[in-house]
Amino acid sequence: MALRIGVLMDPIATINTKKDTTLGLLRAASAAGHQLTYLEQADLTVRNGETMASLRPLVVYDDDTAWYAMGERYDASLSALDVVLMRKDPPFDMEFFYTTQLLEDAERRGTLIVNRCASLRDCNEKLFATQFPECCPPLLVSRDPTALKAFYAEHGDVIFKPLDGMGGQSIFRVKENDPNLNVILETLTDDGGVTIMAQQYLPAIKDGDKRVLIINGEAVPFCLARLPMAGENRGNLAAGGSGIVQPLTDRDRWIAEQVGPTLREKGLLFVGLDIIGDYLTEINVTSPTCMREIDRAKNTQIAEQLIACIEREVSESRGR
Repeated sequence: MALRIGVLMDPIATINTKKDTTLGLLRAASAAGHQLTYLEQADLTVRNGETMASLRPLVVYDDDTAWYAMGERYDASLSALDVVLMRKDPPFDMEFFYTTQLLEDAERRGTLIVNRCASLRDCNEKLFATQFPECCPPLLVSRDPTALKAFYAEHGDVIFKPLDGMGGQSIFRVKENDPNLNVILETLTDDGGVTIMAQQYLPAIKDGDKRVLIINGEAVPFCLARLPMAGENRGNLAAGGSGIVQPLTDRDRWIAEQVGPTLREKGLLFVGLDIIGDYLTEINVTSPTCMREIDRAKNTQIAEQLIACIEREVSESRGR
């Protein structure tokens, strides 16, 4: 069954072709015989109550120097596509929010959006993890400086981070008796006006911030452990970390089993869990990455698994 698959992403000309997860998904979809179409956020409009799009046929190649070609633009209802891969990178700002609303019109008309629009809006990547307290380290979500300082006093070594950050941005480790505590809290909370997260520091970060990929509630058996560079507390690759592919631990698999049913229920077909040591720290639902590194090391064919999952979802929806 050949599908018309659209991809909404950041400019394809600017991607890192050796590691970009979206490109891997597009290559797998093309190899499976599906027809690809390209669009960006600015290509969406609403006319007479229906989301329309300026679309371009897309061909991708297994060549990291000349990786794509596009045809002439044409205008059509977004619902003319069977599937839209929502692969716009964070940050989750108001334009991202509006885009999910525009995509949702096509979703109501029968187009499969990966991941489901309402869940992209509802599942903040840090707050969503707190729905599974048995999986998380001690943490506090608040904008009250007194409560945040009390948490710090209790645990002594704490990570403070914004709820809308990405790539390790604006993450602060505050050790016992740190003289910068007040200014860090003033800055992150905007003097008590912005809610943030405080989390007990996890020494296991030295062994990596593990990215565990989940397809329709089922964990890929290998993860990418992102190791902080010397002098850093953040394992994010964007913050200079390096990656090592390794098998999931029993605890990793247990965490995935706790989270998986909720992901399926929410239509989150492709998700990245962040796990440090034995604890879940984030659930990444917006354009998760690290697929190519795991595939390259272990030939796991994650992209092919996700495309097959999408095929099943479309087939089942048409059979209902």
